Amino acid sequence: MALLLDLMTAVFLLLGSLIGLTGGIGVHRLPDFFTRLHACGLTDSACAFLVLTGLMLQSGWSLVSLKLIFILIFLLVTSPTASHALAKTALGCGERPLSQQGTED
Repeated sequence: MALLLDLMTAVFLLLGSLIGLTGGIGVHRLPDFFTRLHACGLTDSACAFLVLTGLMLQSGWSLVSLKLIFILIFLLVTSPTASHALAKTALGCGERPLSQQGTED
């Protein structure tokens, strides 16, 4: 049973790390602010969920798990909110998505 738990933890941590790496590459390679924000926002939430789930599997049912659940809930609420606020502020400051840069309002 301990081997299965360790394997599941390794899978969650590996997948979370790969998604985080993919998000970092997306932020570096994508052409404009909004596509970068999209890559960052999506992968941030998925990466946090997978990594924290892997850590919860290792900690078992304890106070540490409860703290990790609170951290996960906090991240799942604040990350999309921050991405939305950044995008709305960028639109308000005149930044336009790449597909709309040549058009007039």
